[in-house]
Amino acid sequence: MKTVLVASSKGGAGKTTIATHLAAHAALEGRRTALVDADPQQSSTRWAERRAALESAVLPVPGARRAKAAWKSLPETTQRVVVDAPAGAMAEDLGVWLEHADAVVVPVQPSALDLDATVHFLNTLAQHPRVRRGELRVGLVANRMKPWTNASQATLDLLGQWPYPVVATLRDSQAYVLLVGLGRSLFDYRSAQVRDHQADWAPLLKWLGRP
Repeated sequence: MKTVLVASSKGGAGKTTIATHLAAHAALEGRRTALVDADPQQSSTRWAERRAALESAVLPVPGARRAKAAWKSLPETTQRVVVDAPAGAMAEDLGVWLEHADAVVVPVQPSALDLDATVHFLNTLAQHPRVRRGELRVGLVANRMKPWTNASQATLDLLGQWPYPVVATLRDSQAYVLLVGLGRSLFDYRSAQVRDHQADWAPLLKWLGRP
């Protein structure tokens, strides 16, 4: 099974939005998908519960207390696992997930506080043996961006100097708040209104699809 870990040391960075959208996309493509909710707030779990009646339902798996037990509880038929890591966690708190992940996605918002917190998190992540050996890919997602602002452009310029690639730039939109509350994602809709938003995700999905 392919496993994607969505992690950030800064609360409110957009982990749940990214984790639920990646899970929804995989399920809509016909993959048997599990969403491990390792965050005590359990927002991803509630999203999956609201989605339960859909054909593209996602299996919620509690993972906030015992990570090893959560991993072992995954059905053998699972094809895609998305892990919503706990807010504030550093690499040393993510041992089980870092051992099993195929990729780590790190959301970053355009603020000094978010950038500083992310630098600290990435420094701890860089010390993990799998990251050091190049076995575990790490990608940054510039989240809640407003491309027309100096702050967003400055953030992208700064991220371009970091050792990990920016694999997507997601625009700021209240639609994400609404969708999470409904148990839905942008990928559940085909209207012209959401196509531009869906296009924001294409680079990230392509990066995750690489072997």
